[in-house]
Amino acid sequence: MKQFNPTALALAAIATLGATSAVAQDDPKATEQWEPVPKVVTPGATDSAPPSDAVVLFDGRSLAGWEMSKDKSPAAWKVHDGIVTVDKTTGNIQTKQRFRDYQLHLEWQIPKDITGEGQGRGNSGIFLASTGPGDEGYEVQIMDSYQNKTYVNGQAASIYKQTAPLVNAARRPGEWQSYDIVWTAPVFAADGSLKSPAYVTLFHNGVLVQNHTELTGETFYIGKPKYKAYTDAPIKLQAHGDHSQPISFRNIWVRPLN
Repeated sequence: MKQFNPTALALAAIATLGATSAVAQDDPKATEQWEPVPKVVTPGATDSAPPSDAVVLFDGRSLAGWEMSKDKSPAAWKVHDGIVTVDKTTGNIQTKQRFRDYQLHLEWQIPKDITGEGQGRGNSGIFLASTGPGDEGYEVQIMDSYQNKTYVNGQAASIYKQTAPLVNAARRPGEWQSYDIVWTAPVFAADGSLKSPAYVTLFHNGVLVQNHTELTGETFYIGKPKYKAYTDAPIKLQAHGDHSQPISFRNIWVRPLN
């Protein structure tokens, strides 16, 4: 009778397992993932058109999804010819819906006959999170930066008073321009302290100008940025008080990412 040898049996089992592992490592199926299956999203007919899962914020017909930032009354800017033009006498407008992380598309136009210079030339802004009734929040600058000199962290596509764009991709006045933005909202602890900062990725007219840029807080005209805890917030468009002709917007949509 053959004597039972537990050591030999264990060594044989280890050898078999090693051979099986070697086969698995050589099998391309070992690294295939089948679930969960991503949901189907139908893209727009063009890259600027809203995909099937987008929330259309302005379709050229109505500002029904917007309100005045100062008092939440109906948005009073001028809708005409498929666009909306800033009314500087009424103030900022913001979305009625609130958001956290998202992908945003909007198009804007500086008037062809724009006057003024520096910050007084087509000035406006998109606040990626509006945290108050005025200019509070996190602003990406909008203004005429085509052959118009100003401080670089205040030109078009800058994170206002924080980060200049990587390049100046501005088109001349009268031409439509686009922003495509990925916004990662800041996260706060229960006590209001910052757990993770906000980030912005921005394409201006298809050109990358902010590459996962970390924000150091909300944007201020005077003083350094600082964070203030919030959960979700509207998206806000600015009616800047400079004396140049008002700018216009069209084709605004957002894809919430959480």
